[in-house]
Amino acid sequence: MNLNKFYVLGCLLCCAFAKAYAQEVPTEIISKTEAVSQMLQNNFGIQLANNQVEIADNNTSILNSDYLPTVFGLAGANFDRTTSTTDFNGARDNDGNLRPDVVIPDAETVRYDASINASYTLFDGLGRYYNYKQLQEQYNLSQLEARETIESTMLQLFSVYYEVARIEENISVFKEALNISRKREIRAAYQFEYGQVNKLEILNAQVDIVTDSINLLNAQQQLRNTQRDLNVVLAREIEDLKTADTTVTFVNPLLIDGYIEQAATNNVRLLQIEQNILITDYEIKKAKGLFLPTIGLTGSYGWNLSNNPASAFFPGTTRTATSLTAGASLRWNLFDGGRSVIGVKNAKIALNSQQLQQEQVKQQVFRDISNARGNYRNALQIFRMQEQNVITSQANFERSAERLKLGQISSVEFRQAQLNLLNAQTTKNAAKYTAKLAELQLLQLTGQLLNVDF
Repeated sequence: MNLNKFYVLGCLLCCAFAKAYAQEVPTEIISKTEAVSQMLQNNFGIQLANNQVEIADNNTSILNSDYLPTVFGLAGANFDRTTSTTDFNGARDNDGNLRPDVVIPDAETVRYDASINASYTLFDGLGRYYNYKQLQEQYNLSQLEARETIESTMLQLFSVYYEVARIEENISVFKEALNISRKREIRAAYQFEYGQVNKLEILNAQVDIVTDSINLLNAQQQLRNTQRDLNVVLAREIEDLKTADTTVTFVNPLLIDGYIEQAATNNVRLLQIEQNILITDYEIKKAKGLFLPTIGLTGSYGWNLSNNPASAFFPGTTRTATSLTAGASLRWNLFDGGRSVIGVKNAKIALNSQQLQQEQVKQQVFRDISNARGNYRNALQIFRMQEQNVITSQANFERSAERLKLGQISSVEFRQAQLNLLNAQTTKNAAKYTAKLAELQLLQLTGQLLNVDF
């Protein structure tokens, strides 16, 4: 087989795996800042959480506080048609004659009335005051719940975003490996033509081309799948694929130590349990308010019109009347069967349960922070070691390439050096993003995830 035949064979191999480049993914980058902005605006889970915050905000309005009076109107109309007979039972008139019966057919009575009524509670045992305070704390709690949703979604976002970035870097590594294998196949063909190597060197290079092409194809398909996952988190068009920024910076370790010290006042789970304790405390005060009286005012203004038909003794009349009334009331439940007492006792038990839960959550949060800090430091150290390993593998590969040119090593030994470099590079890429995600998880636990740049 001459050089031309090997060249043709190499061209066929290139065509067979041309899709590795024909299916290139888009190169338009979505920055981290833009991704976060789109997530906050479009993500369905965050929109649902924001709706809950809006509902809680509406509940804190004075319109929902029972502090305003109640005003309502009443109106009515009545119609009555009656046929009546009046029998005088043998009574005589002034002339001595029997009085005839008086028959009034279809006598119509019409009545119209309308009124405006108002009532206002002056004092209800401070129940509405503490209920209003509860609603305000519920609003604060809903904001914390929305923040927790945002933090969780942001972690999900970056786990996918950095996976896109990792695969992109791996694709660059696979492309370089494929280029090296192609150049090696061409070089082996020339060397075979001049009798410097045997056919096995060419076949080895061609096998490696196939392997590297498959690796590249798989990585590109994996990238497209992961880009679609990213679009789901961002609630974007599924097929509008974007690439990620592969730049990663780590937060200053001194800042992280400061964040850990302040975690007790910033962790969203601890803040939520504090809000629940406040809400339960107001529940106790509301229950105690049932022992106090309720004082209220009432008032109304009314109008009435009635058309009365004639009777046996009186002519028909029309009567119009207006009225203005006002009143005050006091209601004091001296004994309600013990329900108020039980309500106070249960509210106190609920408060004690919240306080116990607070201690439990504190223990869990501080454990999680310690674990996350250890995981982050370990992941960061591994990343630094992998960076050094890439430098070492690169030097070993370059030296192996020189020795291959001089015929001092076989293509199998060169391929092993190439694989060592490829593995070191892909492992370093994974270690980099693993360390960054470990950092983000630590920042979430310290309550600082939304306060740092990415």
